[in-house]
Amino acid sequence: MAPKLLVVGGGKMGSALVTGLLAAGWAQIGDLVVSETDAGQRAHLETAHPGLTVVPGPVEAADVLLAVKPDVAEPVLLTVAANGARRVLSIVAGISSARLEAMMPAGSVVVRAMPNTPALIGAGVAAMSGGTAATSADLDWAGEILGAVGAVVRVPERQLDAVTGVSGSGPAYLFLVAEAMIEAGVTAGLPRDVSKELVVGTLLGSARLLDETGQEPAELRAAVTSPGGTTAAAVRTLEFKAVRSAFIEAVAAAVERSRQLGR
Repeated sequence: MAPKLLVVGGGKMGSALVTGLLAAGWAQIGDLVVSETDAGQRAHLETAHPGLTVVPGPVEAADVLLAVKPDVAEPVLLTVAANGARRVLSIVAGISSARLEAMMPAGSVVVRAMPNTPALIGAGVAAMSGGTAATSADLDWAGEILGAVGAVVRVPERQLDAVTGVSGSGPAYLFLVAEAMIEAGVTAGLPRDVSKELVVGTLLGSARLLDETGQEPAELRAAVTSPGGTTAAAVRTLEFKAVRSAFIEAVAAAVERSRQLGR
């Protein structure tokens, strides 16, 4: 019998979604099949989820989560379509719905999404967009899958490249900030473990404050920046070094790269 969902690609994001779907009760072990070419990753998935069916290639299924690298997405989708896929949720970066639909029989449904790596701990955020044949029911279906590992927003497909640059790549920007702040603490005389604990706690607390108060980032920054104080001196240095502009340019570079992948 065909599975409720075939997950093609059992890497970090694919396996995170499998874990989230099982934990959320969206699926039982027998409802899912994972197709993964790497033998080591197949063994890892089987160990993590006893009873999960993990195979080296796609099997027959109507509903598919496509979680492979962009360079293999189209040939893999051709195989999946030949095995009966008629509805696909793609988390492949840069590959448009039109290109994916061209690999499938007429009338097949494609929903594109861009999740991010905090999905690995159930704290991700994803944006999604439906293709030409996608209905509100199809978007609800995709939203339930993505919602198992975090928050979901709906956007027009033309905005997905921007989503990639902001939230898809965003965790890497924050990890770089964390690296720099930890190193700065060490340079200032803190033990590395203490510096790391302070930085991680600061990032977590600041994110919660931003989320739970509903205030704008500029308001919260102003609230902690006393005239002539230590924070004012630090922020002045960051602005002098054009950190704000560097982030804007970094996101723009990621957006452009996403567009290039889709051409």
